[in-house]
Amino acid sequence: MSSTAGQVIKCRAAVAWEAGEPLVIEEVEVAPPKAMEVRVRILYTSLCHTDVYFWEAKGQNPVFPRIFGHEAGGIVESVGEGVTDLAPGDHVLPVFTGECKECAHCKSAESNMCDLLRINTDRGVMLSDGQSRFSINGKPVYHFLGTSTFSEYTVIHVGCLAKINPLAPLDKVCVVSCGLSTGFGATVNVAKTPKGATVAVFGLGAVGLAAAEGARVSGASRIIGVDLNPNRFEQAKKFGVTEFVNPADYDRPVQEVCFCDFILILDLMTGWGVAVLVGVPHKDAVFKTHPVNFLNERTLKGTFFGNYKPRTDIPGVVEKYMNKELELEKFITHSLPFSEINKAFEYMLKGESLRCIISMDDLRIHISGARSVLLNKL
Repeated sequence: MSSTAGQVIKCRAAVAWEAGEPLVIEEVEVAPPKAMEVRVRILYTSLCHTDVYFWEAKGQNPVFPRIFGHEAGGIVESVGEGVTDLAPGDHVLPVFTGECKECAHCKSAESNMCDLLRINTDRGVMLSDGQSRFSINGKPVYHFLGTSTFSEYTVIHVGCLAKINPLAPLDKVCVVSCGLSTGFGATVNVAKTPKGATVAVFGLGAVGLAAAEGARVSGASRIIGVDLNPNRFEQAKKFGVTEFVNPADYDRPVQEVCFCDFILILDLMTGWGVAVLVGVPHKDAVFKTHPVNFLNERTLKGTFFGNYKPRTDIPGVVEKYMNKELELEKFITHSLPFSEINKAFEYMLKGESLRCIISMDDLRIHISGARSVLLNKL
């Protein structure tokens, strides 16, 4: 049992006080985990575009002050009552959605939309008591997606933690906990891309390139990357993209430029293939098509987290990396110390990064009523 179990931990966290304003490194108090909760020491976290989207608070219900972050890797510090699947010292990946293993969705092989733990972007508190586990001077600081990994310690429901191989490097596999799995699973699990297929991926950010990687691993013969940013084309070759289309270069619909079997896009279908909707759409986005398109053997699918069940499936994705069946390093374009986390937002907003890994080493924690302790990097 950890020496800090049952006690309040004081640590650093990057707090968003207002929408669109730089994060501030603050000392926060992190309460012990309650029933079915786990307190995790975060070693590495990365910035996902979803963090940026809700930090900007354009069109959503603003919840501030808040600790963002949901793509990370860490080690269990202590567990709450009723937690039997995890123990202090276990290596885990927090996931923004969960798997209770009891509801109809969790018991189904077709769905990962857990009734209890599916994503809720408005909730800033824990499920068990409606309270935050973070505070500053006695005032609550709200959670984000049940993970809040921009903190040296965080409290997460046990159902939103995937226990992984302790030999897996957390500074690499942390990207599996969101973007990589979402895109990779879209082509592998949802589209079920057959060998020799032609695939078009619209949007060559991290999720889109993960989809391209899934198509490559599946044996697609052509992978067409579509993006308005030509600077992304050269980089996309590393992910198996064989051809590139910039819609701005044409005066006709893009479907006339690239005819394919599988498409990952919001507002386009073509041929007789499959369209898979991936990621968080703009709040005003609308999908329109004529019903006859479906009668003509076209298929539209949606996917959430690549159809992976967090606790059941994500450890297996990590093993694919360990067995050299999956490349993760090429998704990582930048790395920064925690104190420079705002630079990661700058890289993302400029379109310069896929994933920026933020290291939480040289952790300084304070136990309530005790002197400061400097923990060495694991």
